Amino acid sequence: AALKKIKIPVLRWPGGCFADEYHWRDGVGPKNQRPSMINTHWGGVVENNHFGTHEFFDLCEQLGCEPYICGNVGSGTVREMQEWVEYITFDGRSPMADLRRANGREQPWKIKYWGVGNENWGCGGNMRPEYYADEYRRYATYLRNFSGNRLYKIACGPNGGDVRWTEVLMREVGPRMQGLALHYYCGSGKKSRSATVFEEVDWAHLLSRALHIDELITRHTEIMDRFDPQNRVALIVDEWGAWHAVEPGTNPGFLYQQNTLRDALVAAVSLNVFNNHCRRVKMANIAQTINVLQAMILTDKEKMIVTPTYHVFEMYTVHHDAAMLPLKIESAEYECEGIKLPAVHGSASRNEAGTIHVTLCNLDPNRPAKVSAELVGAAAGPITGRVLTAETMQAHNTFERPRAVEPKEFAGAAATEKGFTVELPPKSVVVLKLN
Repeated sequence: AALKKIKIPVLRWPGGCFADEYHWRDGVGPKNQRPSMINTHWGGVVENNHFGTHEFFDLCEQLGCEPYICGNVGSGTVREMQEWVEYITFDGRSPMADLRRANGREQPWKIKYWGVGNENWGCGGNMRPEYYADEYRRYATYLRNFSGNRLYKIACGPNGGDVRWTEVLMREVGPRMQGLALHYYCGSGKKSRSATVFEEVDWAHLLSRALHIDELITRHTEIMDRFDPQNRVALIVDEWGAWHAVEPGTNPGFLYQQNTLRDALVAAVSLNVFNNHCRRVKMANIAQTINVLQAMILTDKEKMIVTPTYHVFEMYTVHHDAAMLPLKIESAEYECEGIKLPAVHGSASRNEAGTIHVTLCNLDPNRPAKVSAELVGAAAGPITGRVLTAETMQAHNTFERPRAVEPKEFAGAAATEKGFTVELPPKSVVVLKLN
């Protein structure tokens, strides 16, 4: 129910670095007959493969989201990936389709998004861009469209600011891909510590690193525009988020971290950036969903809590299936120990019903921010809103206090002739609805 509430558009699986060691046939058939494997990347634990292809598609159907599979290039074969597509999508008689039926699924599934390897510049094979480009072309040749299913093929893209990777892929692969996957983690504070242990300079440092994705997307977009002025190849930001030190007493390989108001602001400014770059950015997938990195949900046996980041995702669903609106914001600057940031960051959209939503962040943890906003080509009507904030920067939800950080109603905005004015509380995320 919690994941349904945030209206997940697309879910990516099985990884991550795990994807380039995952062999899909180990994850189908009776669970008690599936071979185990060592998860060498994350904790060195034994993976029993009880969650495989059928379970993934079942989860996507329950959530009402699109499946996105990342295939194994690093340690797999062209045939293995080709047969996985056939297993999933072919509705006729063939060895793979018959195997799917034998495993309990008569009708094929539909899948659009297909990744050809993950981080092949690193954990996916330590490849050079020229070598990966050739590998992509080879793999993509054999990824067939069966039974009316059309694949949207996504190539491994750059690590952060590696513009050379983008240039090589756009030149050598070009129209053979529909998407290019960018990965960017903004890290932690000035020192990597657990998510709840930081000072104001760490707050400013992390938010400046989060905002850096705006510059990265701009640089990669400029290269893509040179080779693809028609916008046929999308920039897919399919791993992003904060990366803190793990919580004390947990397995370092499990990447379990808490999630504070600071992480909520990281999520909010990132989603603003993605919305503002929607001409080229067509998908973005935070890492990850449950108990890992900047998660939506934390669990402890039968207990479950949602995180401040979860609340941002729920608040920002108003931008789903809407058209981005240019938004001019006039605000002051926030500075901490030489780190300078715009105090206010935002984005706006108009949905099919004509309702305008504006998402705004006050990055200053100490002072409210007065904002005058001008909406280009639109006028504001009555304004309602919601706000996410807390008493401290380090505020977070726990199993003892699961609602310490959650959204509340907000009435601090007023319409003007050209837009609106609003006073944002310190360290806050605000969503405004202009009727």
